[in-house]
Amino acid sequence: MARSPMPFSRFEWMIARRYLQARRSEGGVAVMTWISLIGITLAVFALIATLAVRSGFRSEFVDTILGANAHVTIYQMAETTETGQLDRTISDYDAMAARIAEVPGVVRAAPLVKAQVLAANRGRNAGVEVFGITPEDLADLPGIINPETGNGDPSRLSQGIAIGSGVAREIGAGVGDRVRLISPDGVKTPLGTSPRSNAYEVVYVFSAGRYDIDRTRVYMPLSEAQIFFNREGLADEIEVMVEDPEGVDRMGPALLDAAGQRALIWTWRDASGGFLRALEVEDNVMFIILSILVLIAAMNIVSGLIMLVKNKSRDIGILRTIGLSEGSILRVFFICGALTGVIGTVAGVVLGCLFAIYIDPIFSFVNMVMGGGVWDPAIRGIYALPAELRPEDVAKAIILSLGLSFVVTIFPARRAARLNPVEALRYE
Repeated sequence: MARSPMPFSRFEWMIARRYLQARRSEGGVAVMTWISLIGITLAVFALIATLAVRSGFRSEFVDTILGANAHVTIYQMAETTETGQLDRTISDYDAMAARIAEVPGVVRAAPLVKAQVLAANRGRNAGVEVFGITPEDLADLPGIINPETGNGDPSRLSQGIAIGSGVAREIGAGVGDRVRLISPDGVKTPLGTSPRSNAYEVVYVFSAGRYDIDRTRVYMPLSEAQIFFNREGLADEIEVMVEDPEGVDRMGPALLDAAGQRALIWTWRDASGGFLRALEVEDNVMFIILSILVLIAAMNIVSGLIMLVKNKSRDIGILRTIGLSEGSILRVFFICGALTGVIGTVAGVVLGCLFAIYIDPIFSFVNMVMGGGVWDPAIRGIYALPAELRPEDVAKAIILSLGLSFVVTIFPARRAARLNPVEALRYE
């Protein structure tokens, strides 16, 4: 007895290839095949490009947060002073910082003085936030002290101040200039509180990679900030750096125990949680929308295969007559549709990966063509369009595209397999 051929045998691939290469005059649907191929390619390219930009944007946002801000901020509940004012300052900040630094997973705990002032230089003014910190603790912030992006000598912080590049641009200051800081909470006199003003040399200009940080932040030596803001012997908060910022929530109880009864904590997730959740929702919505685009592109395969089955009904009848089974016919037309999906997916993956890898020159070209101003850091917070190519994102795009291409191919392939050869050849 004759043995049935193995599924996806060589002759099935040969027939499928001839059908895909057939000209329209021969009953082929080359135009529809090309439309399906281009559609899937563009859809997969858009999906991978969007996923890469999404991943890059989140990574860039998180990296700048973790590189320039405390992973955990510890402050105290307000107490009412003898004058009836609320006081949150920390008097035993050295001892508290030492206890916090002993918590497993903590890299550094540093006291901080924070206040808002007016910075003035040559008639130009800008509202800034001053961070009083020791030079040693500031040196541990990689997002601030970076030789590639900064300008000046950060080791001289004890002799001056460090300002963000946005602040420098706003008030027209540079390294070596003397910037005047004006605080409304200054000297206390019998007639009230008078503003305090002092001029400081700019010893370092930093760029943290975030517009909102570079535009508002100034670093000052902790001892000078305590004097300038009437915080002698006091600190406003303790900033904590940990080994695993993503798992910072698990460290909350241990940090509170070390900080004391009046302590409260505020993590980087608390500060940026709303934005991160908005990014996550946007990511999910964009993935669904682009998945629909991939589905629409894959549906073109159905249209092309239905036309191919109709044009090749005579061939199907002959093939069935000479002994091909329904399964062989189904696999022939399944190969026709699946091959289009595979080629389109591969081309889309290549284009998407190239876009993610060469996004900087592509973005520069688009910015040049549009005359500049395509990307506004004041709105988006970062200075350029980032992209991060992750294997899991590429895998999701490949699985989605191939899965949809294979599924939509089954219906017209089954229709071809079930075609009655008698009906197919009746009018031939």
